[in-house]
Amino acid sequence: MYEKFYGFKEKPFNLTPDSKFFYASPKHEEALNTLLLAISERNGFVVVTGEIGSGKTTVCRTLLNRLDPSTKVALILNTHLNKKELLTAILDDLDIEYKTKSKSHLLGALNKYLIEQAHNDVNVVLIIDEAQNLTPSVIEEVRMLSNLETEKEKLIQIVLIGQPELRKKLSNPNLEQFRQRVVFHYHLQPLDYIETGEYIKHRLAKAGNKRGDIFSQPAIEEIYKYSKGVPRLINLACHNALISGLVYESKTIYRAIAEEAIIELTDGIGHVFHADKKKQIQKLEQAEEAAPKQFMLSDTKFLSYLNGDEEKEKNQIIKTDQWEENNG
Repeated sequence: MYEKFYGFKEKPFNLTPDSKFFYASPKHEEALNTLLLAISERNGFVVVTGEIGSGKTTVCRTLLNRLDPSTKVALILNTHLNKKELLTAILDDLDIEYKTKSKSHLLGALNKYLIEQAHNDVNVVLIIDEAQNLTPSVIEEVRMLSNLETEKEKLIQIVLIGQPELRKKLSNPNLEQFRQRVVFHYHLQPLDYIETGEYIKHRLAKAGNKRGDIFSQPAIEEIYKYSKGVPRLINLACHNALISGLVYESKTIYRAIAEEAIIELTDGIGHVFHADKKKQIQKLEQAEEAAPKQFMLSDTKFLSYLNGDEEKEKNQIIKTDQWEENNG
């Protein structure tokens, strides 16, 4: 769509999780390192939670790429399962043969497989994504899998990844034994303002724009205010802004273009080309590029504004808007 116009090798802001575009913010890197450490140490349970679109699945995909190649992984994505269906899904993903679907036979087949892998010093990992959908009885069944162990270590390492509802579900008094088995529980926070800018530049560079300079700083400010640092929302806003940039034949995404893209997202009206808007965009671009530096919000001032010092910063924003109007 806009790849050729901006010189991309591929779209930089796809919504599909892609470990190639993994941005190692301190938060995401810590979550990833926590998972790698727990798995390598064969500690047992790890729980990772985060809001919708916070990057949990991308962390999971990156984890799969960084695990030792010999590691056997069962990745469960469909979590609307009963206990027997979950066991069957685990065996199927590990290519374990079974003759019947009786629970005792399934557990026996899994235990035999795990012992064989442990004998060969091969680590086995069970990753359950969207784990907030598991019922308490299925979660208890997962806990029972951790009883498969030797005298020194767990035979299977278990990772639960889910939305904040998972944390609430695990606080159920009936799941006390499960909570006691959790070695690490990491909650993934959204990106801050500085990280949002770096995230956008990182993805642009990965897609082919090495300088990562397509989005102006004021445009990034608008995207952060809309997304609150949630990666999926950043991707949505940036993708829409690039489409608008293509429509208006602008090689740089300025604040006005980002604002329009965000309005289209929030109003759900889709991309509409306004014949007279292109000239308005060009005027705003010229004003933004020519604006004295003292009128542009610095990172520190913008953070101060977001953190509640509104009255202190309002005059600065009004000055910027007035300057753009007078020079538009």
